[in-house]
Amino acid sequence: MITSLGYGMLECEAYTEAVQKLRPDIAIGMGDLLFGHEPGVKRKEVMGDRTLAWMKMLAARMEDQGAGTPTTVLFAPILPIEAEQQSWYLDSLGDELKAMVSGVALYDTGSVDAIPDNLRNLPRLLSGDVSSPQKILNAISLGVDILTIPFLNEVTDAGIALLFSIPASSPSNTEVDLPLGVDMWSSSHSTDLTPIQEECKCYTCTQHHRAYIKHLLDAKEMLGWVLLQIHNLHATDQFFEAIRASIKQGTFEPDRKAFSKRYAAELPAKTGQGPRVRGYQFKSEKGQRKKNPAPYRALGDRKERLAEATLPSPNADAKELELQGFAEMLA
Repeated sequence: MITSLGYGMLECEAYTEAVQKLRPDIAIGMGDLLFGHEPGVKRKEVMGDRTLAWMKMLAARMEDQGAGTPTTVLFAPILPIEAEQQSWYLDSLGDELKAMVSGVALYDTGSVDAIPDNLRNLPRLLSGDVSSPQKILNAISLGVDILTIPFLNEVTDAGIALLFSIPASSPSNTEVDLPLGVDMWSSSHSTDLTPIQEECKCYTCTQHHRAYIKHLLDAKEMLGWVLLQIHNLHATDQFFEAIRASIKQGTFEPDRKAFSKRYAAELPAKTGQGPRVRGYQFKSEKGQRKKNPAPYRALGDRKERLAEATLPSPNADAKELELQGFAEMLA
């Protein structure tokens, strides 16, 4: 898990104690999961057994909740492996642990079919496997009730403002593949005094314009990303509010298909440098490029030129400084 001191191993005993003390609304049982690569055959044989042992430990501790303490509901993880390879664990969920389980946690939409029949009426939480609005809609169509949205922070860090909505807007022209967001690093926003989204009611769009946000990003001011996150959170809230209305009206499936046809399949690519990250915010891999650009860089062939150059006068302009090797004019 990520801590303020870097990555560390989380023991089941420590996790169980944290659940007892913090009393979250939902506690997800620890699953024997691997991220970043596929587990081997031998690992798959024991993943279900380990997860079952951890679930029993957590369930036993949660039975000791005292009267008057906030109630924590337990969600059981469904492992992202074949149902046959975790059959003993799944049978136990639907039998001896059924009374304690209030929902299931998925890590892959393909695991929906592995949910035991007598637990299919429980809420389903999907963690991960959601990298675009289209995947959100597809997950909901498969019966997912609660989602984590990791791409929300990623697009904000990339300087992208979200623009999508459902039901998909239908302009009079035949334009398709509308962008899911706008890259605020683009120089086209430098003098644009319009809000990110004309009809948006969020604080960012009602109080500030694109040029100001572009300026904040260029100046590496944290406020730029804060304002983008405010807008993106509001856009996501509106998106889910529209989804609930679509489900209630019985038009979700056609709305989902219309959205996929109208909008681009992927979010805009990152073009600018995000806010400076700290070492404890990610796990470095061998050969991985540095997350933050170096504050200083080698002068290259200008080193010799500078050794021979005379100091510029206090009144030297940018062009003169560049000719002498002391600076570089940027477009």
